[in-house]
Amino acid sequence: MQNNGPAAGFLYPGYSAEDDYPAIERALRGAGAGDVSLPVVHTLMREDAHRVDALLDIGGDDVLGEGARALRAMGVRAAVWACTSGSFVFGWDGAAAQVRGVREAAGVPASSTSFAFVHAARALGLRRVAVAATYPADVAERFGAFLGHAGIEVVALSCRGIVTAAEVGTLGREEVLSFVAANDHPDAEAVLVPDTALHTVSWLDELEDRVGKPVLTANQVSVWEGLRLAAGPAGLAPRAGLGRLFAAPAPAPGRDPWQL
Repeated sequence: MQNNGPAAGFLYPGYSAEDDYPAIERALRGAGAGDVSLPVVHTLMREDAHRVDALLDIGGDDVLGEGARALRAMGVRAAVWACTSGSFVFGWDGAAAQVRGVREAAGVPASSTSFAFVHAARALGLRRVAVAATYPADVAERFGAFLGHAGIEVVALSCRGIVTAAEVGTLGREEVLSFVAANDHPDAEAVLVPDTALHTVSWLDELEDRVGKPVLTANQVSVWEGLRLAAGPAGLAPRAGLGRLFAAPAPAPGRDPWQL
């Protein structure tokens, strides 16, 4: 694959908000990032359900291995498993093992959206966050535990209780803005919105204007993480229009997620 910019590839389960990736690709190019390429490989989703057993299947080694090999054939420089619930549901150690499998199959540095949230929060110096989750409560609580393992305090955890990614993907601009704003907390330094099935990329600055603090969303942090791994600081020069995460000075390339 020929391109002039850093190529990060994404493994995305099923179909819901995958159009966030070409949207952020266009925004990066418009901000002077060159010919950035963010290819997406759709991985198998046998059952669309934010339910622990279904999520363990979505993030299984067989499913991710096949997708990672497809990314390898594309010549990507980094690979990200772009599914928050399908990574944190395995727990910290299980999610780390999952990423190692993607790295081995893709042959490039790898991560997942769950670890991307941790890295993004650390890049912005965040210690206390609110979580606005579209998931059922039992799934959202596992994300809170994952963040807690990384030393990030969740001061408020809200759950919209939506079971399927397909339904999450239908939520529009005003619904997303209102949902995030309603679930902020005065003690939170930022609001984290963890579902990659939720469209957010076109409204990142609006979200932050609405709550008056950083908002980290799943597809946003996935792309940031992929570019960080693909190109280091050179691929993460400050960019406007994509929230404070992309506007912040680039951090030095970090260690692999399982070595945090």
